[in-house]
Amino acid sequence: MKGKNRDNGLKDKRSYGSTCRLWLNARWKKIRRTSQFLKHAPSRWTLAPLEPILHGSPWRMRLLGLASVLGQPLFGWIWSSWLAQPYENLWLRGLMSLLGATLLLPGLSRDFSSPATRLLVTLVMWIEIPVFFSWMYFCNAGSAAWLATICTIIVCYYHLTDWRIATAGTVSGVFLSWTLFAWLMPNGLQANPVDAVVIVFSWICALLLGLSSANLRRDQLVHTLATMGIMAHELRTPLSTASLIGDALQMEIRREQAHPRAAKLEQLGQRLQALVRSMNHQIDTQIANAKLLQLPRYKEAVDAASLVSEIVAAYPYTSNRQRECVRVVIQRNFTFFGSPAQFSQVLMNLMKNALHSLAAADSTYAAGALRIAVDRGPDGGRISVADDGVGVDPALLPHIFKPFFSSNRSTGHGLGLAFCQQVLRSAGGSIQVKSGYAIGAVFTLVLPLAPS
Repeated sequence: MKGKNRDNGLKDKRSYGSTCRLWLNARWKKIRRTSQFLKHAPSRWTLAPLEPILHGSPWRMRLLGLASVLGQPLFGWIWSSWLAQPYENLWLRGLMSLLGATLLLPGLSRDFSSPATRLLVTLVMWIEIPVFFSWMYFCNAGSAAWLATICTIIVCYYHLTDWRIATAGTVSGVFLSWTLFAWLMPNGLQANPVDAVVIVFSWICALLLGLSSANLRRDQLVHTLATMGIMAHELRTPLSTASLIGDALQMEIRREQAHPRAAKLEQLGQRLQALVRSMNHQIDTQIANAKLLQLPRYKEAVDAASLVSEIVAAYPYTSNRQRECVRVVIQRNFTFFGSPAQFSQVLMNLMKNALHSLAAADSTYAAGALRIAVDRGPDGGRISVADDGVGVDPALLPHIFKPFFSSNRSTGHGLGLAFCQQVLRSAGGSIQVKSGYAIGAVFTLVLPLAPS
């Protein structure tokens, strides 16, 4: 009996040990899955394109301005005369109405990508929504009308701006209003747990809706870019056939060199091969642009002068005149950290745009019409690409780095410059542009120097 009990005890211990191992393995797998989710969550949520003005348009901006200009005095009268609330301040309402009138400024509704416009709209909405409405809620001791108002306005805030801006604005606005209220009216503070639960529930719902909207916008962009990449890949099949035809034509010409049209056919074969090379280069460009939101982030020391020289030599020019119009000026070389393949694509994009601009200007591709300069200054290294083409309308400059925006839909899809900007940002740099209609354009890549 003692032996059997001992055996049963050992079995129980083994069973218990096996159960513990299974439980620990299950917990470990769950922790790994959670860590993987948290690892990719920032790139999906926090690294998604930041949009301070969601669905920005002139009419949307005017409607927001009118809602503030007309709504503030209207609700001031409602809460003071018709459905009187404990606290109302018509002077404060008038100040908020004047602040909302700034959204009606003509220049503001024309340029939504300007940093000044984004900052101004973000500041106006922050003061108008979380700061003002939180203040009114505290001053009215959390009345039923203002509880419903604060819950509704939180949801509206997340529909007007990016969820990250709305979250930071809500927290900071409520904190500022609470601090001011506690300082100016210390005897009016009242804690209401029920209101707090309702407001937090409304805020969580608004946050989830904002996250869902941001992910939907990102997924739409990713799917569009993926489709473009697939289409670019599919174009390689007919190009391979055309390349084989060109090779066969040139081989046949070598056998029949005495043929009276051999020289003409040789020229046609060379033109066909040049066309195939150019199209393959375009496909490589589209595939690279299709990875706009999936750029690998690794660093490698890149020599600016060598990079520029290699790209200028490898570019698929359509004529010798195009090749001869490019002039490279190396003033002070520098080294930076980045991806050589990505920065090669950036320079290819800028050269392609410059040559298209020269062609649109009926240029004869004079020597030096396209200039690429490398220099180093106190703020970092600079690679500039300047051309004497048609230039860019100043009204379009704030939009040229947006995905799918193109000043000429017949020659581009609007991804090249967006790709360039993303690559520069991933390397800690920036891209600047100076241009005007019919005076050419200068694109400057500003990069931090690699430590020597």
